[in-house]
Amino acid sequence: MKRIAPLDARQLPLLFDAPAIAPTSPRAAPASPPGARRLAVDPEPIHYTLRRARRRSIGFTIDDRGLTIAAPRWVSLAQIEAAIAEKQRWIRRKLAEYREWQARQPLQRVHFADGGTVLLLGREVTLRLRPGAERTQLADAGTGAELHLALPPQAGEPQVRDAVLALLKSEARRVLGERLRLLAARQAAQPRSWSLSSARSQWGACTHDGHIRLNWRLVQFSVAVIDYVVAHELAHLQEMNHSPRFWKAVGTLLPGFEAARDEVKKLDLAALPI
Repeated sequence: MKRIAPLDARQLPLLFDAPAIAPTSPRAAPASPPGARRLAVDPEPIHYTLRRARRRSIGFTIDDRGLTIAAPRWVSLAQIEAAIAEKQRWIRRKLAEYREWQARQPLQRVHFADGGTVLLLGREVTLRLRPGAERTQLADAGTGAELHLALPPQAGEPQVRDAVLALLKSEARRVLGERLRLLAARQAAQPRSWSLSSARSQWGACTHDGHIRLNWRLVQFSVAVIDYVVAHELAHLQEMNHSPRFWKAVGTLLPGFEAARDEVKKLDLAALPI
């Protein structure tokens, strides 16, 4: 089994310490989701959704749907509710923290149609449907950057989304590859290989045998953010930990990385609209 030292997006913000956190853009929750239950405990009842899963222990997840309990089939309902009651102070605190976090998030949704916008290298790019275009390409319209999509005006949202994601991933491979080569030249230890990742929990990861994975969604952010994540993973080629020697290696690769690290801490990968 490969040993991996990841840059975990859920750990970076240090907002939650639940075993599984899956924040999403704020949306109205279903009135009565399957498995919805209510546990009467003081000072007020705890509402939760029960999901039976193939796992060894009871898991607690807090997201925009509230509290979800994942439990093995062999654990009784009485045991599950006893565990909830035992952890009720922790649950209430985390629910409150999540609501506060959610209130700070902008309503994020990409409108995949003519006039919609996406982020590329920290800049807002406007989507334009151009049926006469030979291919999807970036253009400077004078008033701002545009992404010209070789699609008819009646193209549906799924078709536009596919074209946009294809372009973003292509740019991610090009830009992240360039930054990786540039920063890797600053140290002796070199990656064996690298690839794009679509993970919703990690900006990047480095395996013990020298393979680096970089999340394609990084291409939406500034070069400073990209360079920090790349340097973070390259430093793991020297130190598979987060010791003082590791951070010294990051600083050697990218002097003054702290500002970009602070920016990454504020980003929530799991809540990005795409």
